Amino acid sequence: MTFAPGRYFDGVDVGEAVAHELAARGVAAVPGGALPALPALPGLPALPGLPLRAAIADPGDLAARPVCPAVSVLTLRRDRASGAASFLLHWRDPARVTHGGGLYQVMPVGVFQPSADGPAALHADFDLWRCVVRELSEELLGGSEDYGDGTVPFDYASWPLYRALDEARAAGRLGAYYLGAGVDPLSLATDILVALVIDADVFDVVFAGLVSRNAEGVVLGGAAARGFPFDEPTVRRFTGSEPMQAAGAATLALAWQFRAVLLP
Repeated sequence: MTFAPGRYFDGVDVGEAVAHELAARGVAAVPGGALPALPALPGLPALPGLPLRAAIADPGDLAARPVCPAVSVLTLRRDRASGAASFLLHWRDPARVTHGGGLYQVMPVGVFQPSADGPAALHADFDLWRCVVRELSEELLGGSEDYGDGTVPFDYASWPLYRALDEARAAGRLGAYYLGAGVDPLSLATDILVALVIDADVFDVVFAGLVSRNAEGVVLGGAAARGFPFDEPTVRRFTGSEPMQAAGAATLALAWQFRAVLLP
């Protein structure tokens, strides 16, 4: 992967424009404003009346437009004794988020960015793992997004959460797996798709303070906050019949496809 400095609205200005263009076309084309069903066509369909989307051409060509990637993480709590696993989901409150409001999503998810403005943070936080740990703190534990002013690097080594997760990763009790990258077909939002597998005893200690609500919505995890079962019926439900963000559905489907690697 190759990255360069950018701004959040570089991606929003393109993605929201093409999303609204498609929605406006659907509302204008049908009496009463109902959206028509789009035909399932192989390859890239013709895009009459959608000049912005047509100008982008291949949505998978990430060099053709500004892309501000997020990291979408499926966090799996693994019980080594039974071989079972479970996962949490996030319901994104439309009153609190600019993207994906009213939809389910894996968690945590966050734009890949430094912890603060300033050159020190820009260089110290150019690290996907550090980004993931910050998002775990914010979404699962309700932690603050304040990591200093960026003039000096944030001290990850002295942060208990980071140290505990880093030690678990080094000991083989936590695994982080890159599953691929995907592009949302509506807004062209681009996500780095990750599965995080954590042994149950580690998860239960590190996330003993798991919240039921955070700054962006509601944490859904079922009884005793142990999560939804990571099994075929549940994966089919959330990837096929529930209102779930494309990145979350893709991450969940890929994790299930490669479950023998993630949960040997």
